[in-house]
Amino acid sequence: MNRLEVTEKIITAKVAKGIQWADVAKKVGQSKEWTTALCLGQMTATAEQAKAVGKIFGLTTEEQKWLQVVPYKGSLPTAVPTDPLIYRWYEIVNVYGTTIKELIHEEFGDGIMSAIDFSMDIVRQPDPKGDRVNVVLSGKFLPYKTY
Repeated sequence: MNRLEVTEKIITAKVAKGIQWADVAKKVGQSKEWTTALCLGQMTATAEQAKAVGKIFGLTTEEQKWLQVVPYKGSLPTAVPTDPLIYRWYEIVNVYGTTIKELIHEEFGDGIMSAIDFSMDIVRQPDPKGDRVNVVLSGKFLPYKTY
């Protein structure tokens, strides 16, 4: 048993039972974005959160413990993603990454946006020309220190 096997069991149960991530998130008590990342092996659950996920997906006590282990983060199987949706994010970073970096540095100074002190919100935005995907990423600014 390992974390990847637990992730695969969760996905299998999700498909078989027709479960929605937003419904899982409500039972876990976190956002759908964070909860989905947890279930896909990228976050660490508390014992209470692991128990809630375990109940939903039929996980054993041992499998629930794997949800509480700090994961190796980074879920892409290749350096350049091949999945079309994920590739578009890669393309966004390639095209706009230097612009984002420049504008953050101009506004905040030399530093980074945290992916630890971070939140994300993904919502459908109705539009007469075709619904849009609205993604908001919010991370604490962490300035580089001098020493």
